[in-house]
Amino acid sequence: MSSGFNATLLLLFALTPACLHPNADDLEPFLREQRFEQTRVFEKERFPGITVTPRGTVLAFFGSSRLVLRRSEDGGATWGPVITIDGSGIHGGGATVDETTGDILAFTEAGHPPAAISVFRSSDDGRTWSEQETVIHPDPGGHAPSMHMNETGITLKSGRLLRATRYYAGANDRRMWPEHYTNAIYSDDGGRTWSTSAPFPENGTGEAAVAELSDGRVYYNSRVHWDQAERNTRRRAAWSHDGGETWTDWRIVDALPDGHQHRSYGCMGGLVRLPIEGRDVLIFSNLDTPASKRERITVWASFDGGETWPIKRLVFDGPSAYSSLAAGRGGTPSEGWIYLHFEGGPGGASQVARFDLAWILGGEATGDGAVPAGLRPSPDRSVP
Repeated sequence: MSSGFNATLLLLFALTPACLHPNADDLEPFLREQRFEQTRVFEKERFPGITVTPRGTVLAFFGSSRLVLRRSEDGGATWGPVITIDGSGIHGGGATVDETTGDILAFTEAGHPPAAISVFRSSDDGRTWSEQETVIHPDPGGHAPSMHMNETGITLKSGRLLRATRYYAGANDRRMWPEHYTNAIYSDDGGRTWSTSAPFPENGTGEAAVAELSDGRVYYNSRVHWDQAERNTRRRAAWSHDGGETWTDWRIVDALPDGHQHRSYGCMGGLVRLPIEGRDVLIFSNLDTPASKRERITVWASFDGGETWPIKRLVFDGPSAYSSLAAGRGGTPSEGWIYLHFEGGPGGASQVARFDLAWILGGEATGDGAVPAGLRPSPDRSVP
């Protein structure tokens, strides 16, 4: 990004009310230039997850017959060797960084759920892992949650840990899909004991993501898992006003596709809120194709906490499926980067793409709201 364009961008922020536009100092690392890189990280299996530790180490999780991990200490430029967390469990998604202690929690299940759940903890930035004793209480209806296959967990401002979960109604059977629903688990003791939230207000949902907004509400975004649901190929959203214990005001998000649009049910998507104090910039990932197969992994950006999604950009124009998102941390090699771990890409298995908000802003308008003035790159600027 040229110095002249950067100066103009900062001036626009200075002249614009703070209630409408993010603080330039917070956003600047994500807007330095349009950057995009992609690396194949795993060579076989399924089920991606990604997070960034307080030290800025990027952790990419994977595994449909075991849970493995690769670490990057240089912001995703290079990756270390494969680390096995659980040699026999299916990745349950939802790896969660405890922002209070720096510990990381990872979840597996003994087989395709419903199945026995194991929780693993790392206290050394993801280098080594050990299984811990964990208590997970059922939801208000007495149903035990399953972990598979939900997005990365978060730490709320209160210190509570929160990650999305789901209820399978006994089996992943089409006849049972109307009784499936998503929910979440939350812990106030650092992840040793978990309670399960009330169900998402719509049945037939499964595989979800959460993000805490600047006003303390929790935004919930879910896949559809029932082919008879209304507008079943679009995402669902709801909000929590009590730290993830209950969900209200659910809606269909017409701006966000839920997998390819010729299938009867959706696809796991990624969600992350950029670490910008007092602002609600969300990034979402999923497939964006009218074709009859899973392809064209794409990212969307929201600047109002998920109310509108005005811009999107294609990441890979080819086979792709499940995805997970994370954001870099200030003062570390990950600063200013957004990380997308997705199934597919050149050679298959899994890829980690890293890019910034400036790169997304070089994408395509969706017609759902507008990008705040001053954020879109100049029309005559070349886009790599």
